[in-house]
Amino acid sequence: MLAIIPVLGIAYFLYTRKKRRELEAFGDAELMAQLMPNASRVRPTVKFSILMVALTLLIFAAARPQFGQSERKEKRQGIEAIIALDISNSMLAEDVAPNRLDRAKQMLSKLMDNMVNDKVGLVVFAGDAFVQLPITCDYVSAKMFLNTITPELIKTQGTAIGAALSTSIRCFGEQSDASRAIILITDGENHEDDAVAVAKRAKEEGIQVLVVGIGKPEGSPIPLPGTNSFRKDREGNVVVSRLNEDMCREIAQAGGGLYVRCDNTNTATKAIQKELDKLATQEIETQVYTDYNEQFQSFALIALLLLVIDFFIFNRKNKAITRLDIFGETGKKDKE
Repeated sequence: MLAIIPVLGIAYFLYTRKKRRELEAFGDAELMAQLMPNASRVRPTVKFSILMVALTLLIFAAARPQFGQSERKEKRQGIEAIIALDISNSMLAEDVAPNRLDRAKQMLSKLMDNMVNDKVGLVVFAGDAFVQLPITCDYVSAKMFLNTITPELIKTQGTAIGAALSTSIRCFGEQSDASRAIILITDGENHEDDAVAVAKRAKEEGIQVLVVGIGKPEGSPIPLPGTNSFRKDREGNVVVSRLNEDMCREIAQAGGGLYVRCDNTNTATKAIQKELDKLATQEIETQVYTDYNEQFQSFALIALLLLVIDFFIFNRKNKAITRLDIFGETGKKDKE
């Protein structure tokens, strides 16, 4: 934007030269000066110069100049939590409304709304597990990724809880002073690997495993998306998905955490939140660098002052203040 300034300067120079030549062509310069006693050749140039300086300062202000940096240390309380979410086809069962997967998303969204200084990551699993979102403080991104989760993300079906827990442990990275927890949300069906052993390893590494069982023990058929029918086995029988609470409790016990069943109430959300609040008691000393100090105010203030001055300068001479000879025009005439 600074390139505008010389362009405007050249344009003003060409305009004033053209105007001066037109006046010279119209008549004698001394005679024209007598006919226009209040005309000023200096004031328009002064006003234009003030406007250009003000415009330059406003451009600098718009660029947000910053300098000056401070450093401080503060105490905060928070945890690091990895959410391991089961997205197998059985999570489409509708024994909780609207279905198991959507109900889990609603619960997790409420948990994230209550997070302040915590870090959260997201692992999804079915027959395999992968990191959907690395651990972060960006809850907006976490909720965005959460809303995009569907069973189609993983082609290999099953419930590899052990793989999900192992992936979650790796997500934490280096050792931290913060309390750590894995929030495992699953129906526990079609359990394929030794999740209990992995949960014990997590506990040994100081990571608490909280298990949320979603669904009902009596089970529910699994709808086929886009149809009015349900999933069937090879014999043509409707598949009924049941919550495996015994397995969920065993994993939670091995991981030093708790097990809670998620239904159509907020009981599970409150229980998990209460447990996370207990964990968030460890103070973490963090070194925080503040942003550079904004300095645009000075440029904007000077520009405003120049614009005010420009407002009170007229293109023509004012008889009341002509005798002050601010711009030295009388002296020029005397010399001529």
